Amino acid sequence: MKRIAWVFPGQGSQEVGMGQAMYEAYPSVKQMFDEADEALGYSLTTLMFEGPSEELTRTENAQPALLLNSVAIQQVLQQEGIAPAMTAGHSLGEYTALVAAGALTPMEAVQLVHVRGKLMEEAYPTGKGTMAAVLGLSEEEIEEVLRFFDGDTAVDLANINCPGQIVISGTKEGVEQASEKLSEAGAKRVLPLNVSGPFHSRLMKSASDDFANHLEETRIHDAEIPVFANVTAAPVTEAEEIEKLLVEQLYSPVRFQQILEAFVEEDVDAIVEVGQGKVLTGLVRKVKRRMKTFNVQDPDSLQAFIDWYKEES
Repeated sequence: MKRIAWVFPGQGSQEVGMGQAMYEAYPSVKQMFDEADEALGYSLTTLMFEGPSEELTRTENAQPALLLNSVAIQQVLQQEGIAPAMTAGHSLGEYTALVAAGALTPMEAVQLVHVRGKLMEEAYPTGKGTMAAVLGLSEEEIEEVLRFFDGDTAVDLANINCPGQIVISGTKEGVEQASEKLSEAGAKRVLPLNVSGPFHSRLMKSASDDFANHLEETRIHDAEIPVFANVTAAPVTEAEEIEKLLVEQLYSPVRFQQILEAFVEEDVDAIVEVGQGKVLTGLVRKVKRRMKTFNVQDPDSLQAFIDWYKEES
């Protein structure tokens, strides 16, 4: 039996048309999409298939759309008798990982991330916060620059994605000033990101407080397999710890590089990105070039992975 890890994409991977081929090919996918539309009270499916892109990109829509798409695909994989030994997700993707591990039901998760997206949008005035990708500096080098930024220029580490690629997050003024300082400190490039807020920074603390109340109303179960948490990059299975880390995740950096390094140490045969896009597959290759990877997002890529998984070793 092959030993695999599943990883699930986060916000930014959404695209109009996502999930439609799987919806048309698998009745179980259609059923889950229909259930999500009913649970949310509007047609997320139509938004995913037809757009407009601006509406799909809104945090409160992008988050449930990406989760629904990934969960529906992983359900098809499970129906094929394929289960991961461990799992993780990038930011929003951590909720999909928790569904895959049995800690959340699909519809609970869809509704939860819809609320999460709204709270994240509302936590800080639109246009006043932003994020930027820093290329070519280490975590320590970036932290040395950011320690001078506070108050109206608050900036934090947001995503530690792979060697040489780290995202910062904070006030618009702070990120602009920090970008200049980071370039002076030797960054190859600092690229502004097209996002609506300062996600995974201290400026999301108010959203985390409100979100904690919603989490208390959601029944989280112990995970059946290890889920590697964004906040710690360590495996977690206990429901109480999962809830605590989900609250912290909103204002803490996503330690995805460390998660991928942990998967490599776990000696998995492949890391499989389940859902829209190939962002995480690219990060895996920057952490461990020779790691076997798959991206499963449509019937063809699904079948290619199944064929590999079921072939004789």
